[in-house]
This record gives sequence, C-alpha cells and structure tokens, in this order.
Amino acid sequence: MDLDGQVAIVTGAGRGLGRAHALQLAALGARVVVNDAGTATDGEGRDHSVAQQVVDEIIAAGGHAVASTDSVSDWDGAKCLVATAIDTFSQLDIVVNNAGILRDRMLVNMSEAEFDAVLDVHLKGTFCVSRHAANHWRERSKAGERVTAAIVNTGSGAGLFNNVGQANYAAAKAAIVAFSQVAAKELARYGVRVNTIAPMARTRLVQQTPGLGELTESIKDSGFDPWLPANISPLVAYLASPRSKFTGGIWHVFGCRVDLVGGYTFQHTVTSDEPWTLDALDEVLRPLDANGLLSEEMGLDEVVRMLTAKGNA
Repeated sequence: MDLDGQVAIVTGAGRGLGRAHALQLAALGARVVVNDAGTATDGEGRDHSVAQQVVDEIIAAGGHAVASTDSVSDWDGAKCLVATAIDTFSQLDIVVNNAGILRDRMLVNMSEAEFDAVLDVHLKGTFCVSRHAANHWRERSKAGERVTAAIVNTGSGAGLFNNVGQANYAAAKAAIVAFSQVAAKELARYGVRVNTIAPMARTRLVQQTPGLGELTESIKDSGFDPWLPANISPLVAYLASPRSKFTGGIWHVFGCRVDLVGGYTFQHTVTSDEPWTLDALDEVLRPLDANGLLSEEMGLDEVVRMLTAKGNA
C-alpha cells in the first residue's frame, strides 16, 4: 500500500474532513495519530471521546491508530502531539493540519477575542504542529537519514476568494497559504514537501456558513454527492505520499474536481518616465473600474488615447 509503514498526524480528525483523512490514510497503510479535542464549532467545550471513536473505527478495520486530545494552538500541546507519534510509532512522516473553528461576525461587530480565537486554532495551530514536526525531520536529516515527509495544510476558498462575515477566518486561511509556501522553501533541504488544500465539503463549519449549509443539503440524494468529505481525502493522501513531487502548491478540491491554483499575478501595469504625481496616476488609472478592469463606461478610443499618451498601451 502507498503509505505502508508511514506515520501520520491528522488534527481535527474526530469529525468531518479530518475523520475522512484519518480513515483514508489508515486504509492506505499509515499508522495514524487521531488528534481532536472534541470542541464545538466555536472552540468551546471538550469531548475526549471524539478522537477515540475514530481510533476505534481504524482498529476495527485492521489499522493502527492512537488518540490525542492535545490543543494544537498550545506550544507544549503541539509538542506533545508530535511526541505521541514518535513515542508510539517510532517516527513521523506526515502531518495533516486540519483543526479549525468558526466565530463569524461582520467586521464592525467582531470582538478581539473572536478574531484571536480563530487565528489561534487555524494559523497558530498549523504553525505549532508544523514547527515541532519540522524539528524532528531536521534532526533525522542531519543524522544522515534520507527523509521523505509531507505536510498538508488546510486552507479554504474563503482565504482565496473571501466571504463576507469571515474576516478572521479568511485572514487565517490566507495566511496559511503564505506560511505553507515559505515552509515548502525552507524544509525542502530536509526532504519535506508542504502543500495547501482549499476543500469544499459538507462539514460542521461549512454548514454554519450562510447559504452553503442549505446548498450542501439540497443535493444529498441526487446520486453522486460532491459534498462528501471523503471526496477530499484521496488528494490529501496523494500529496502526503512518496508518489507526489509537488510542494508549495495550492489545491482547490470539490467533488471530483481538483484545481491547482496560481498565486498572485500582476493584473495591470502602468509606468512613467518621471516620478508619479496624483494627477498623472489619476490619468492612467481612470480607464480602470474599481476591480482593476477596463471600465465599460469609457469608450475604447478614449482608453487607448489615455494609455498611449503615457506609453502604457
């Protein structure tokens, strides 16, 4: 099997996407640390049985797994999580950072605590677990071992394309993309690949997002269900496996569709032979609408005249 003998940590693995990832990795032969504190979607409360239930499923199917209820956003908790994998299974090869919470609110109503809590779990949690895992891989690499390891971080369409009412969540998910790309560059020397997925699936968090909850339920009985969390897990397993050569990638995945997303691009460029003034900038940027596209309100001849006047055709 593709992951036979490898050891994986999956955070937020008690339900939804994390559970599906843990089951998929275990089915492919990996030994899995199922991490979940069993909180509500807002991060409150604790139910330590949630992680154990997934462990029981894996063991019943003939796999190997152990539960962890450590908090990923706590520095020592993340260190303990990584130690659990190494102490139980002697090594660590794969980290899937999936844990997350929601505290949606319009910007003018969002509290400091609501902003901090979401970044704490998503962004800091991704950092803490990755940091301790990276230290383990660096030590193995420096000892002369040929390391083949992978981190798969969980972004979101909200971080790529934004959602109203999710300034905290979108900011955290966008930051995870940047974090992952930096980590991919830094950890390549140790044999570690780092990718980000932006999944769309029926999870507790998605069902709380206005408009999406109703959409995910409306097509449940229409044959193939594109919103099943299990649809996402094969890509996670592939990116985690030695088969994959990819690193630094952003992968948008929904149903049977996988998109490799490009990064930021220069959408429109203007230049000048002398330092800019406000009047000069206004003249060359006026043909654009608020989204940076050529405005339909301005005729083509006028646009061409204005741009060529400054040498920006």
